[in-house]
This record gives sequence, structure tokens and C-alpha cells, in this order.
Amino acid sequence: MNQKVLQTLEFDKIINILTGYATTELGKLMCANLKPMTEEADILNAQDQTQDALTRIYKRGNVSFFGVSDLSPSLARLKMRGTLGTGELLDIARVLESVKNAVSYGVRMEEDLEADSLDELFESLVPLDDLLHEIRRCIISEEEISDDASSTLKHIRRAMKQTNQKIHTQLTTLVSSASNQDKLQDAIVTMRNGRYCIPVKQEYRSSFQGMIHDQSASGNTLFIEPMSVVTLNNELKELEGKEQSEIEHILSILSEQASYGVDDLAHNQKTLVLLDFIFAKAKYAKDIDASKPIFREDGIINIKQGCHPLLDRKKVVPINVSLGKDFSMLIVTGPNTGGKTVSLKTVGLLSLMGQAGLHIPAFQGSSLGIFREIFADIGDEQSIEQNLSTFSSHMTNIVSIVQQAHRDSLVLLDELCGGTDPIEGAALAISILSDLHGRGIKTMATTHYSELKMFALSTDDIENASCEFDVETLSPTYRLMIGIPGKSNAFAISRKLGLDEHIIKGAADQIDESVKDFETILADLEKSKQTIEKEQEEILEYRKEIETLRRNLKSRQDNIKEKRDKMLRDAREEAHNIISEAKEIADSTIREYNKLKKQNKNPDANKKMEHMRSDLRGRMTKLEGQMAYKSKKKNKKRHEANDFHVGDEVYVTSLSLAGTVSTLPNAKGDLYVQMGMMRSLVNIKDLEITKTAKDVKRENQRNESRNRGRTAINKSASIRPEINVMGMTVDEAIAQLDKYIDDACLANLAQITVVHGKGTGALRKGLHNYFKQLKKQKRISGYRDGEYGEGDLGVTVVIL
Repeated sequence: MNQKVLQTLEFDKIINILTGYATTELGKLMCANLKPMTEEADILNAQDQTQDALTRIYKRGNVSFFGVSDLSPSLARLKMRGTLGTGELLDIARVLESVKNAVSYGVRMEEDLEADSLDELFESLVPLDDLLHEIRRCIISEEEISDDASSTLKHIRRAMKQTNQKIHTQLTTLVSSASNQDKLQDAIVTMRNGRYCIPVKQEYRSSFQGMIHDQSASGNTLFIEPMSVVTLNNELKELEGKEQSEIEHILSILSEQASYGVDDLAHNQKTLVLLDFIFAKAKYAKDIDASKPIFREDGIINIKQGCHPLLDRKKVVPINVSLGKDFSMLIVTGPNTGGKTVSLKTVGLLSLMGQAGLHIPAFQGSSLGIFREIFADIGDEQSIEQNLSTFSSHMTNIVSIVQQAHRDSLVLLDELCGGTDPIEGAALAISILSDLHGRGIKTMATTHYSELKMFALSTDDIENASCEFDVETLSPTYRLMIGIPGKSNAFAISRKLGLDEHIIKGAADQIDESVKDFETILADLEKSKQTIEKEQEEILEYRKEIETLRRNLKSRQDNIKEKRDKMLRDAREEAHNIISEAKEIADSTIREYNKLKKQNKNPDANKKMEHMRSDLRGRMTKLEGQMAYKSKKKNKKRHEANDFHVGDEVYVTSLSLAGTVSTLPNAKGDLYVQMGMMRSLVNIKDLEITKTAKDVKRENQRNESRNRGRTAINKSASIRPEINVMGMTVDEAIAQLDKYIDDACLANLAQITVVHGKGTGALRKGLHNYFKQLKKQKRISGYRDGEYGEGDLGVTVVIL
């Protein structure tokens, strides 16, 4: 891809923004060197990586690569069996800590069903935990080695401490002696040339036996090392030499251990930098609400609601652009400042971004072509004051484009052949576009020439487009309308601004009738399109309103049906009760008659009465069958008593109500069912099992898990791994931290960094007391001060 088009379309500004999203210096360098690719496999792989990183960010939050520095010089020395300094070993430790965090972040979760393009990168990282532990155990900071680095070092430092105490004891006794008060300049112990000395007045020099190491500028004070501590000072110097030798020995052992993993360290650094670069692309895509484009083999461009990424997203008007399907050349016309150049740059810049592996600020499903070259001639000067030198400069560029362009190129031309005689310029522009069109080169051009509008209308595979302009407000709408050429609106704008009508009429009289007719047709077309679009919007609103009315009507019908069923159920139940009562009365009456007949010893009468009773019962049972409520819902299956369990969801067919089993069935098959506020005894013959207790419990667990997952995703989409509480009081900081730690736990962060600054140390102390309470409550597993490169005592790292 030629370098000139990257600057013309401001791709370099996109790269500068992208660089700010990388954490490491090497990652920033990769961002700075990003260029559009031309091989389809490379482009698709880069787009997949960006998409997969973006998905991980939405699910788990950002991953930090803080502390990853360039280990190349140190690794080169390790290969030569050289010894590294404390700073270099700490750099290795920070890289290994980033490896550890990245490995933890890259672990696949249970809900991740499919592998992604980043799995291999995360899985290839080599932790080297033993080396990390040894470096952190031995080295406290770049200037300090731990006493526990070796037993020898610990012994040497203990001896140094004891010697120091002896020296200080003797010197303190010497300077605090009452007899020496007048002989000393100050009652203090000081250091000169690495030796402990006391400041003696010049005139009392002979009163103190020892070595003179220095004197004051005036010569009145001599710094003397008393003979009583010379031996101790010599011993201390000897111990310091042993200490330095032991430190060098410790560093050589650590360097030797690191040399065994030099290849793994080099691989880890390369992988972390690549991941930092990939996640920088994903974070940028998230911030501009970008989506992954589709790359078509036929090179068709179809941008849906695309926005220029360098413009304010709150103000920019999205455009829809298609090129390559129904036409291979698009000629955009319209007034100045109407958005023609922005539309041109948007198409070119989104193509460059897509081929560089970046997502584009457009709707999902937008497609781009893969171009070997993109050429652009876009000038900043867009006024009628263009001169010959400007025309010559543009023409030089156009000549180069025409010579180098081929079928796999995209050509963007702004104000083609402007700045010269309109007749010659239009003719030349038509000839250039004809040449590009004949060679099958996808081209998008802007112009003011009416001749190019006619050229597009009369030539197959070429389409007109225009940027809409509101004459009433004298302002562009920046909407790109494909299929309709734009009109200059010069007369309408002039009339709106107050130019006399006779002047406008005089100008109109000088225009050829065919041009007038053409402009009138354009105006009618534009007006018709606006009318159609307005009607379509109204139709859409009507559809929404009809859908709302339809839903309301259906809801009312359901309510009416429900009320009707309830009324019928109530009426049938009442009839059932009446029949039951009548039945009991009839049975009672017949039994009385039967007793009377038995008393009269009349067998014929008794038989007749029994026949009458049976007949009466049969007729009443038939009537009951006609009047009693019959549930429309019939049992699909006859259940046994052992089919029912407490908690099962059931349907009571006689009442048409759903409920939950409260007790197990008794010997008669009766059990209690809870139906809302009502608890009734129902026989199992009147029940259907709709859902078992196990199914209910499993569904509740799934809902709880899903809700927890949604909460964690929402938190992790925005939570940062650090919080700044500098300048706050302890109470204010704790109030902020309380909510932040909950969010961090939901986002599955392994640790967080609390930035509180050093200051007086009061805020740090108060927060540490707070963290102690959290540790007792088991809300956190531990905390520690920041280490070298993390912020030292100005930060506290909390392990969640």
C-alpha cells in the first residue's frame, strides 16, 4: 500500500490513537508500525483476533500487560553466560508476573463452548514460576538485596550491624563526655570517606589520637577518626567488601537460573507484546462502537451506517455506501461543504482500517473489498480560487494514479479536474473516468460539473449520488443519497440570502434550456425521494401503531375469554351443588318410604318403591352429567400415588387452576395442593403433573447462574484493575473501595491496585487497617505494598 494514501486519508491519525491503547512500549511500537495488508488470509486472521479479544473484554474485562519491557539486551547477555544486575532481573520478574496474569485470564470458562484464535497464544505462555519466586525472594528493589537471599549474606549483615553498634556506642560515649564538650565543634558523629568521625576544634587537635580524614572550609574544624574505632571501621570496611562479593554471587546464581529459560523468556515477551497489540485494537473498537467487516472475494463495498472515525460521533451523520455490485463507479455531486469529501474519505479510511485488521465504525454486516492498492487525490483547497499551480499539482497526482491503477485497486478522486476552464475540465474528467471505467477499476469521484452527471446517467455501470442540502436552512444534512445526482442550488441559495430577483432571472436566462430542464428534473427527483422517504417513515409508524393495537385487542380477547370461562365455571359449580343437595333429599325420602313399607309387611310395595328410587337416582345422575362443569383439559395420563412429590407443579382439572403439591397422597389418594392463596385437598385422579420438583430446582439454578453471569459481564465490561484514591480522606477512600472491591470480585479479577500516594502515610495506614478487617472477613485473601516498578509505598496490591 502506497505511503501517500495513508497520509491523505489520515490513516496515520488512526494509528496515533491506537497506540494510546497499548500498555507496553513494544506493543505501542507494533501499533505504530501497523499497515494495511493485502493477503486475504492475513486480514481475516487479524480480524478474528480483534473480534475474539473484544469478546473476551466484554465477558471478562481488560487484561493488563503492565511491566512488560524489552528483555532483548538482557537475554543476549544471558546467552553469553553474563551476570545481570538487579534492575534487569526485576524486569524479567515483571514479565513473568504478566505471564502469570495472562495465563489466568486466558483460561477457558465453562460457558465458552468454542475455541477462539487467542487460545493458542495464551496456552503457549511458559510461566517459569520457580525463577519468578527466586528473583522476588532475593531482590527487594533495584538498590536492595534481601537478607534472606543467602545464609552467608545474612551472617555478614548481622556482623555489620553488630560492628556498627560497637562503633556508635564508643563514639557516642566520646562525644557525650563532659570533658570533651568544649573540644568538639558539635556533639555529633559524622561520616568522612566512608569512615565514622567526630568534629574536633583545630586548637584541640592534640587531645584526640586518631586519623584526620577531612577539615572544614574555614580550617577551624577537623574530622578525626579516633584510634579506638579505627580497628572497628576497618572491620566494617572488610565486611562491606564481603557483602558486595556475596551480592555478586547471588546475582550470578539468579542469572544462571534465568539463562536456562532464555528461549522461553524470549517467547513470552514476544507473545505478551502481540497480545497487548491485539487487545489495543479490541479496546479501540469498543470505544468507537466498531464491528467486524465482511470481506468479499468480488470486492463489493457495502457500508451500512458508516461513520468517519475521526469525527465527533455525537455529531457525525452516518452514511450508506455501496460500490461494486450494481455499479463499479460512483460520481458524487452537490454543493460545497455538503459532505462529499467526508463521504469519499470515509470509504477510503474504512477500507484501510479493515485491511489493517481493525474493526470499522459501521453496522454489523458491512462488507469491504480487498484492494492491492488504494489511490486518492483529495485536496484541502475547495474554493473557486484554485489556480493553475493547484491544477498542475492535482493533475500530476492523477497521472500517477491512472498509470499505476489496476483491477484490484480502489481510486478516490475529489473535485476531479477542478481549478481550470469548466468546459475543458469537464471533458478531461469524463475522459479520465472513461479510461478507469473501461479497465474495470472501482472508482468514487466528487465533482461540480453537470456534464459528469449526464455522463453517469448515460453510461452503464456508473451511478450518480448526491449529498442532501436543506435550502430552507442553507445547511447540508450530510446524508448520501445514491441514485440521484445533486444540484448546485446556487440560485435557491442566492434567493434565500436576499439577492434581487431580477438578477437571478438574468442569470437564469443565460443558461441553456436543456440545462434548465435537467436541473428541474433533478429538483423533482430529489423532492420525490424526500416525499417517498417521509411516507415510508409514516408507514413505519402506522405499522408500529397497528401492531400495538393488535396486541391490545388480543389481550382484551384473552381477558374476555378468561372471564367467560370463570362465569361458566361458577354457574356449573353452583348447579352441581344444587343437584347434589336434591340427590340427598331424594335418597333420604326414598329410605323413609322404604322403612314404612317394611313396617307394613308389603313386599310388592317395597319392590315398587325401590324401583322408583333407582329410576329417580338415574335421572338425577343424568341431569348432573349435563349440568356439571367438565374441564376442557383432560388427563393425558392416569398418575399413581407414588408419582407425586412435594414441590411438583400440577394442574387441577376440575378447577382449571395450577398449583404446587404440599403433602404426599394418603391411602385414599388425597393430597393438599397450594393454588395461590388457597390450599385445598384434591384427589390424584383430578391432577396432572406439569413439572417435577427436580425440574423446578434445576430451572431455578440455571436462572441464578445466568443472572450471575450477566452481572459479571456487565461489571467486567467496565471495571479497571486499579483505583486512584489519592487526595481523599480515609473514610472517603473506604467508601469508594467498598463498592469497587465488590465489582472487581464480580468481574473475576485476580488482584487490584489501590493508588493512594505516599504523602504523610496516614491514608496508607488507614487503608491497611481496613484491608486487615476485610481479610478477617475473608473478603480478600491478602494485600501487600507495591514493589519496584509498581509504585512502591505509593500503592497497595490487594489479592482478591
